[in-house]
Amino acid sequence: MCGIVGILGTNDSSLKVYEALLVLQHRGQDSAGITSYDLSSAKFSTHKEMGQVSEVFGGKALSKLHGEVAIGHTRYSTIGEVKESDLQPMMVSYPYTVAMAHNGNLSNYIDLKKELMHKGHFFTSDNDLEVLLHLLTKHLSRSLENNFFDKLCFAVNEILNIAEGGYSVVATIGGEGLMAFRDRHGIRPLVYGVKRNEDRTLSYCFSSETSVLDFLGYQNLGEVGAGELILVRPDGSLLKKNLIKRENLPCMFEWIYFAGPESSIEGKSVYKTRLKLGQELSTKINESGFVDSIDVIVPVPDTSRVSAIAISEDLGIPYREVLVKNRYVQRSFIQNGQEKRKMTVNLKFSVIREQVEGKNILLIDDSIVRGTTSKKIVNLLKDHGANKIFFASTCPPIISPCYYGIDFPTKGELAAASRTIAELESYLGVEKVFYNDILNLQTALEEIGFCRACLDSEYPYPQREVHHVT
Repeated sequence: MCGIVGILGTNDSSLKVYEALLVLQHRGQDSAGITSYDLSSAKFSTHKEMGQVSEVFGGKALSKLHGEVAIGHTRYSTIGEVKESDLQPMMVSYPYTVAMAHNGNLSNYIDLKKELMHKGHFFTSDNDLEVLLHLLTKHLSRSLENNFFDKLCFAVNEILNIAEGGYSVVATIGGEGLMAFRDRHGIRPLVYGVKRNEDRTLSYCFSSETSVLDFLGYQNLGEVGAGELILVRPDGSLLKKNLIKRENLPCMFEWIYFAGPESSIEGKSVYKTRLKLGQELSTKINESGFVDSIDVIVPVPDTSRVSAIAISEDLGIPYREVLVKNRYVQRSFIQNGQEKRKMTVNLKFSVIREQVEGKNILLIDDSIVRGTTSKKIVNLLKDHGANKIFFASTCPPIISPCYYGIDFPTKGELAAASRTIAELESYLGVEKVFYNDILNLQTALEEIGFCRACLDSEYPYPQREVHHVT
């Protein structure tokens, strides 16, 4: 899961992309990068490094990224060592010069890479984006169409037919404009918007979240559709085509954890959905018979805060912020590697003892994935004098790996995969664990379809062993 953005139609496109990446920083903290294209000089410029957005683009880095087109990426590596060769955006220069960034995973990456290498393609990274780049240029070269958009439709259609997984893509092809497309199930998010410049020309923006459009002043035009290709030409004209589409299955974890609460995914407010998830969960807690044993409701900041407020209101139990988050520590879930996650959890929270001591606490979190963070927080609260702890997860039990861009790639890592509720309660050291179920999630999302393979093992694509980075 990463953050991507693409902008065309403004002289300060790289500055706007930089600002957009700051808004999307929560989606990835391993690295950041921007590639720009100057129409007058036909020149690409790239700057990318490991680190957070403000660190990567300190000093004079932005001043060297000229042009009316720019794409950007903030990276969360789902597996493997973080290496400079895997940083995005990436470029190829033959037979077309293309700069590209993506969010997601190709679940058949290994097979596609082997096939391309067998046909003479050379790779410099372990990033599945490089496969998409090679596939695009390969099929652009094979197209017999004269019109460039028709060529592009042919090439992207070929990609969508063979590249399995969840991915959203932004790219610029020298002199041809800014393009975007999504996988045929629309698993990874991508929205776009438009605004009119002072000279009456149009500028377009593609982004992983609507919050970027709001921040930069673009009118939201909606989602790039599942299996849809959009090309914005240098003159501001927009061309789009639905190439291939299966059942629309956006990732449910966007609403639960990844997206900012101010964003909307598939037209559904993240904030409103989290409120509803809390309301659904409060009904389960109320029916359990444990309500009278709970003194205070405590959220695990930040993504569970909205749901915890809804639960507090529904149950009439006081809400308290007793876990104080260190703002200079990264999100523990998207840390690369279990040891880093453990260290991050230890550094991440402080506790307000007087609000905890002697209390029976209902702890609200967005999900239980590996259980590492949950167990550490339970122990931290007990160390500060908490009496009994009850634990509630707004997400249903996660029992299967994700192959489409979220970092729980093996069943053995998942706390709920091989444990009964009683065993999970013992493992976490809590009195009771409460979960929403899939029906509650469907209700909160107002019955829209979504990818829930991690919840029920029903995968949109064939299951494959995934061993790569995004």
